[in-house]
Amino acid sequence: MSDHDVSKRKVLAIVTNYGVEQDELVVPVEHLRGWGAQVDVAAVTMDGIDTLVGDKDPGKTVRPDLTLDDVDPVGYDLLLVPGGTLNADALRVRDAATRIVRSFTGSGRPVAAICHGPWVLVEAGAVADKRLTSYHSLQTDIRNAGGDWTDEPVVADDSGGWKLITSRNPGDLDPFVREIDAALSVEA
Repeated sequence: MSDHDVSKRKVLAIVTNYGVEQDELVVPVEHLRGWGAQVDVAAVTMDGIDTLVGDKDPGKTVRPDLTLDDVDPVGYDLLLVPGGTLNADALRVRDAATRIVRSFTGSGRPVAAICHGPWVLVEAGAVADKRLTSYHSLQTDIRNAGGDWTDEPVVADDSGGWKLITSRNPGDLDPFVREIDAALSVEA
């Protein structure tokens, strides 16, 4: 990464302990850690995070760094919200998760959500007047919450004083990760 340096950045990923789509968590986390960024994964408990592939097949087990309840979001530069139907559905009803989202959006820091991940943004009241994408089955929820849903591989919306980066599914991880890199870029 010759044109920017993410090693000075801190990223927070929020998930539940079961059902997160493996690659939507692992690919961005490993990519960012590979460039030297500090990435903390917060889950409901300190038990292993059992990921899934395609919402059904067992994936890797990932160790969380802290719990959602223990997160102080102030020190992080970007929030990552992976999908997985089961993960996102359970995450959106956790007060700690919506509190974390509101901390980021209220302070103008970027949020990157993929697939079903935007469900927690809907629950936090953060999609009104934002242009975004997601897994296609969320489009009605997003529109009902005041968002402008579109079917594109990646959407970056800077309106409302904070950046929202969204993608539809694991097939969109390359452009999703590129947008995360751009949001975290700093002069070397």
